[in-house]
Amino acid sequence: MSVSGRIHSIQSMGTLDGPGVRFVVFLQGCNLRCGCCHNPDTWEMQGGTECTAEEIVKKAIRFKEYFGSDGGITLSGGEPLLQAEFAREVFFLCHKEGINTCLDTSGSILSDKVKALLEETDRVLLDIKYTDEEKYRKYVGCGMDKPLEFLSYLCEKKIPVTLRQVIIPELNGDEENVRKLREIAEKYGCIDKTELLPFKKICQVKYDKMGIVFPFADYETPDRELMQRLNDLIKD
Repeated sequence: MSVSGRIHSIQSMGTLDGPGVRFVVFLQGCNLRCGCCHNPDTWEMQGGTECTAEEIVKKAIRFKEYFGSDGGITLSGGEPLLQAEFAREVFFLCHKEGINTCLDTSGSILSDKVKALLEETDRVLLDIKYTDEEKYRKYVGCGMDKPLEFLSYLCEKKIPVTLRQVIIPELNGDEENVRKLREIAEKYGCIDKTELLPFKKICQVKYDKMGIVFPFADYETPDRELMQRLNDLIKD
């Protein structure tokens, strides 16, 4: 009997959620409340649509010809680690079909069920939101120890990691933060790629529709010059 999970939405031909062309599944539910969150409609576990792992994989197979040698399926959210059993079953069935698996996560949970999921995970996209403990607790809802513990386990299991951070000029758009992020990338050998992503406010409409305040509405989107300078620094 296939395991069921709750799905928020699906993007069939994603190009920003892992290597190559990806079939991206956004899972419902999140344990954190990041100030820059673009998907507040994924927070509540009871939302979304219930699907079986088999149903998800059958849909993914339809796009397999577009994946090439690099593409595959990505589970995002929300926070997919909250539905680790379901995510593991999806990845297990994908591997039976020769489909590459990628997990997009905050890395804030490391349980036996999550470890079982990671056994079926080919790559992790890990968001390290800040390099400052105080900001992590204030703007994310957990301490830095959680993602760093998760990262240590990924290195132990030799799972390739893409390290990612959304750049918000007023909060982490400084060179000191990026240098600290680079130090993390250099310390953990499983990290083979680092991506800096510009903060955007296109999610404002979702907050307005839900009748809730977007906490970062007054923060600025970084300009091209800043992103170029920080990207040069992270690659230096």
